[in-house]
Amino acid sequence: MDTRKIILLVGALIVAAVTAFFARTLIAGSSAPQAGATAIAAPIIDGPEVLVATRSLPVGTILDATALKFQPWPKELVDNAYYLRDKTDLKSLQGTVVRSIITAGQPVTQGALVKPGDRGFLAAALGPGMRAVTVPVSAQAAVAGFVFPGDRIDLVLTQEVKGGGDGEPLKVSETILRNIRVLATDQRTDNLVGSDGKTEVKTFSNVTIEATPKIAEQVALAQTLGSLSLSLRSIADNSAELEEAIASGAVSVPNGTDPKAEKAMLVRVASQPISGASSYQTGADVSRYRRSTVPGRPPEGGGPNGGPMQVMNSPQPSGGGTVVTQGPAVRVARGNAVTFVPVGGKN
Repeated sequence: MDTRKIILLVGALIVAAVTAFFARTLIAGSSAPQAGATAIAAPIIDGPEVLVATRSLPVGTILDATALKFQPWPKELVDNAYYLRDKTDLKSLQGTVVRSIITAGQPVTQGALVKPGDRGFLAAALGPGMRAVTVPVSAQAAVAGFVFPGDRIDLVLTQEVKGGGDGEPLKVSETILRNIRVLATDQRTDNLVGSDGKTEVKTFSNVTIEATPKIAEQVALAQTLGSLSLSLRSIADNSAELEEAIASGAVSVPNGTDPKAEKAMLVRVASQPISGASSYQTGADVSRYRRSTVPGRPPEGGGPNGGPMQVMNSPQPSGGGTVVTQGPAVRVARGNAVTFVPVGGKN
């Protein structure tokens, strides 16, 4: 082979080796680009703090301390009807009623709330189609004053059922209504707050509740039958009653997985008063010396062997009349002819 060609080939190999070496060095020395998240600063709102709703507030909602909060708002969007922090006492708004729907995060306007004592306050507190009914209660029957406006209660009726026998009546107590919303205690629709910031407990003699027209009739009748007591409900009771309502078909489960539809269903069940299917306890369930049924009335007369005298009216072949039998009797019909045969006798 020609010497010149050999030299050129060796030089080309050396140049290729040097190029590969430098390329490898550059690749190994360069670091992979790192993806960094750029923190976006929250926009600074230049404006006063206004009162907004922390959750959705439907019509008739009685406000508490957790329903409202102050939040900065752009000053060019502030309306004169908004509640401003420097001009609003938040405690004074507790117990007020929502007159129009307020969505979560929406500023609360002065026209959207009705304060206790204002005209139309109680009507605004009522839900659509509901009625307000006042029930007189004693201090013992009112949970010693631990029932406040906005709470949910059950109504318990205690009465005596007269019967015969020895004249001793049957004593019975039954829960006639459930999940009833309290609108007011005496003439107060808000909760008293002491200097320590805690709600004061105060006894009352009347409680105003929210009821459907049918339940309002039942409450009015129940007051004539016996005494009514209040039973304070737990907030956790709604989940168990929701399952019962779904199982009975009283509540239809929305199709799909729409969270808004499910939330609307929960709110509807939680705010729905329940009547019927009452539970009860008799005197025998509490004391062994009380009875569990009403005894029958004693007979006014008796037969020859102590059997009761029975008076029966029935059409007779001779044109009708009254048949008087002594003791137990059997009614025998032969066509249009009806006869009464005493037990043990002959026809």
